[in-house]
Amino acid sequence: MQTDLIHTLGAVLFGIALLHTFGAKYFEVLAHRHPSHAGLLHLLGEVEVVFGFWALVLVLTMAFVSGSEQAVAYTESRHYTEPLFVFVVMVVAASRPVLEAVQRVLSGVARCVPLPTPVVQVWLGLAVVPLVGSLVTEPAAMTLAALMLAPRIFRPGIPERLKYMALGVLFVNVSIGGTLTAFAAPPVLMVAKTWNWDSAHLASTLGWKAALAVLINATAVVALLRAHITDTAPTDSSAQPVPWVVSLVHLAFLGGVVSLAHHPVLFMGLFLFFLGYTQAYARFQSPLILKEGLLVGFFLAGLVVLGGMQQWWLQPIVSSLQPTALFFGATALTAITDNAALTYLGSLIEGISESAKYMLVAGAVAGGGLTVIANAPNPAGAALLKPGFNDGSIGAGGLFLGALAPTAVAIACFLLL
Repeated sequence: MQTDLIHTLGAVLFGIALLHTFGAKYFEVLAHRHPSHAGLLHLLGEVEVVFGFWALVLVLTMAFVSGSEQAVAYTESRHYTEPLFVFVVMVVAASRPVLEAVQRVLSGVARCVPLPTPVVQVWLGLAVVPLVGSLVTEPAAMTLAALMLAPRIFRPGIPERLKYMALGVLFVNVSIGGTLTAFAAPPVLMVAKTWNWDSAHLASTLGWKAALAVLINATAVVALLRAHITDTAPTDSSAQPVPWVVSLVHLAFLGGVVSLAHHPVLFMGLFLFFLGYTQAYARFQSPLILKEGLLVGFFLAGLVVLGGMQQWWLQPIVSSLQPTALFFGATALTAITDNAALTYLGSLIEGISESAKYMLVAGAVAGGGLTVIANAPNPAGAALLKPGFNDGSIGAGGLFLGALAPTAVAIACFLLL
């Protein structure tokens, strides 16, 4: 009876957290209207704070209902490797030497194309960088793409509608762009070992279709944005040029973190060395995005705590659906829960068919751009890009509408090809 009560409370608090997420932008509006309470309202308007806050409420509720020992035991039973990894890889990937190295490569490619260079650079940020996520992981790809695109399209002067369309394309493309390998996309990672899916299998069944959808989505939204894309990227003439040796060291740190993604003790230790290195060569650095990274990690940790209480109602739904219904069910459920959690529940189903496996993963990644919580890298992109939107906040409705078209393209590629 007590367990049933806790599960019910967990589902209710999860629902409240979802409603809070969808209404976060309204708190930012209220903060401007009521400056005397602006601090509290800004805090409630931070999407990255929402799930961490309601996870705390859940733990306190569990302590009150079942005792502090059970609450602590549940909290410690959760796995926090993904929140830690996303925090670390965000900070390392967003460091100035890494970002400038990537930008130099993409700028060189853009200059070889007989089109306006800024337009090509935006297309590369929306198409190529998400596909590179299959090698450097989706959170790193999201961080790099967001920082590259922010000064060009997520800025004042661009119509808000077009910014939401571009954001939807970015989120969807990152979600599906990591499916060319078995280790880069969190929802794929959850099932790859259990189902014996290797990178060759992913690339031949799901990856090439995802790549086609990524290219279509990026090309379509850049065509709509083209008139607004100018060479507006800021340059800091006072900053010292980054030596190639420093860039290589930073890229080596990034590669090390990615290769150790499943070993939090090791990649956190490497991260501490990285922090020391940035202090030693501070003249070649920009401020690290520690605040943004910590907020995103807090968001994902809260999702881990709250999401762990949803298995009792999610798994029966997933296990009862036929393959085609499972695809659309996974796409819809992904919008209200992390797609990695959804595929993990699917991996626990005994005797699931090969077609059902494909439909579950394809549906989960196709819906990964519909909301901020749908895919682990999304909070990272939202944290970095929200200053470019009205009220400094990303509206859940605007993101959902902006992601509908690229999601439909992904669905068509996964089901019809």
